[in-house]
Amino acid sequence: MSHLFDSGSSFYAAARPHYPPGLYRFLAGRCYKTTCAWDCACGNGQAALDLTGFFDAVCATDVSPNQIANAFRHPDVHYVVCASENTPFAGSTFDLVCVAQALHWMDFDLFWPEVGRVLRPGGVFAAWGYSWAEIDADIDRLLEASLLNVIAPYWAEENRLLWNGYRDVALPFEPVPTPVFEMKTRWNLKQLFAYLGTWSATKRCLEAIGEGFLEVAYRQLLPVWGDALEPKVVRLDFHLVVGRNRT
Repeated sequence: MSHLFDSGSSFYAAARPHYPPGLYRFLAGRCYKTTCAWDCACGNGQAALDLTGFFDAVCATDVSPNQIANAFRHPDVHYVVCASENTPFAGSTFDLVCVAQALHWMDFDLFWPEVGRVLRPGGVFAAWGYSWAEIDADIDRLLEASLLNVIAPYWAEENRLLWNGYRDVALPFEPVPTPVFEMKTRWNLKQLFAYLGTWSATKRCLEAIGEGFLEVAYRQLLPVWGDALEPKVVRLDFHLVVGRNRT
């Protein structure tokens, strides 16, 4: 599915929101050591960059060369273009293996053995993601009618795993209890639409019917939003699953 995110990777990097700041402190606190972490399917490297504040070294991989080319640079992050299911890493390398906003794209039959191979005994696996944005009742209702309903047929079935909070994914690790994290940001209307434009379903819809539906949705939302440059609080549904490797 990497082709959905190849086009405009630098735009993708700028439009995506940041994860809850307390997330990384929680994960590092569950690790016995914080020597090295692997960010699978790293995309723009957002999580990899944040992990450097808690781990000595971070390896970040993505199957998309364009994503890696546009990823955030840091001396403690080593980027590799490869599939998460087949990596060049030695066994028992990582204290933490994490997947941000991408677990639902994995081939689990191949991915879980690879994670088990490179994750140290007692190491931590974590996957998280966010789904629907909420602003206020009037805007949410209009956004659903003008945009979400239009792109609904273009979502891949895998996205449902994320929408269900990854509850339908059988982690082959000992479950670790997690706190509730709140994910929110402040966007103006243009920033909101920049984010919506990074969705895989939006990209498919653009390929199928052109960009007219985005322009219509923007014009319909503008009178309800007010000043297009006025930022509003945007809340995103956040999901997190964590497990410990007991092998």
